[in-house]
Amino acid sequence: MLKKKASYKDHLYALILAGGGGTRLWPKSTNKNPKQFLKIFEGKTLMQITYERFSKILPKERIFCVTVSNEYKAEILREIPGFISQNILVEPARRETGPAHGLGAIYIYRKDPDAVIITESADRLVKPVSSYLKILKVAARVAYERRAMVAIGVEPRYAHVGYGHIKKGRKLDVMKNVNIYSLSKFVEKPPLALARKYTESGEYFWNAGQFVWRADVLLNSLSKYAPDVKSSLDKIASKLGTKEEGRVLKEVYEKEMPKISIDYAVAEKDKNFLLVIADFFWTDIGDWKEVWENLKKDDLGNVIIDGKAPGGEVVNLDTSDALIHTDGRLIALVDVDNIVVVDTKDALLICSKSRAQNVKQIVNRLKELKKIKYL
Repeated sequence: MLKKKASYKDHLYALILAGGGGTRLWPKSTNKNPKQFLKIFEGKTLMQITYERFSKILPKERIFCVTVSNEYKAEILREIPGFISQNILVEPARRETGPAHGLGAIYIYRKDPDAVIITESADRLVKPVSSYLKILKVAARVAYERRAMVAIGVEPRYAHVGYGHIKKGRKLDVMKNVNIYSLSKFVEKPPLALARKYTESGEYFWNAGQFVWRADVLLNSLSKYAPDVKSSLDKIASKLGTKEEGRVLKEVYEKEMPKISIDYAVAEKDKNFLLVIADFFWTDIGDWKEVWENLKKDDLGNVIIDGKAPGGEVVNLDTSDALIHTDGRLIALVDVDNIVVVDTKDALLICSKSRAQNVKQIVNRLKELKKIKYL
């Protein structure tokens, strides 16, 4: 009998990153309850939405998550009772996305040395989901068979200074009607004039921060281009499954593990990258303007979010294109267009919708002033 050829499907895993603080969605998003745990869309949290997408193509045994506290892990298990507890990995300290991806890879590699990993952050919205999953499966097959790393590029809808960009190279192949390109280069978040040139050129795409790679290929890349990260991961890997695992993980993260993004650690250095372009709508829910963009609006273009606290109500006279989040008090607005109003029991945010990205600066100021109770 002929031996069945190995398929990427037999070795496909997902790794969800759920450690972000979501500072641009302050004051609803806080350290205790960051944006991935807020019920803003579909009556579900972003974490639940992300898990459900992957559960359409993967058994729960092959869905992993990296987060940054035992409290976050407990919240994930509360929201998603089917999530396997051992598959939720807790980083003892925040060390950016490079170590987070690496930590997921060493755990998954231990389970399956031929694993190919779809990575995703727990704060993204995509539609239609069928197109999203099709693109990721094509990327996974390419990554598995070619031993390459695959980046997902998103066609820019407008000039955006908050995203890194990817320049497309030459077309290499077509698979399931999906074009596979070489990847010319990753570029940093551009100033507005350059972002406009990128958008108009048709050669640059938003870097979704979403990658598909074999676990062994990623770990080899970290060994070449971020050896300090890899040596720290090796110390952890040597103790996996032993009584020393927890102690070594904590010790390495607190004393040795560098703080570095996956872009700086690997993506901008390794040439073993290919590009697949998303044919689906994608957004990073990075600020309140993006929340407004993705929710149903009334006849005046307003989004009203009811925080469900008793007494929450909005009275509006001639205000349009605004986002108003009420959480227990009456909010009255008179002819103030294009604004964001977010009310909580601890803080009230009012800002121009066009400057919603700057909410992070408020968070930074509160940190400087040591107003920790508001964070």
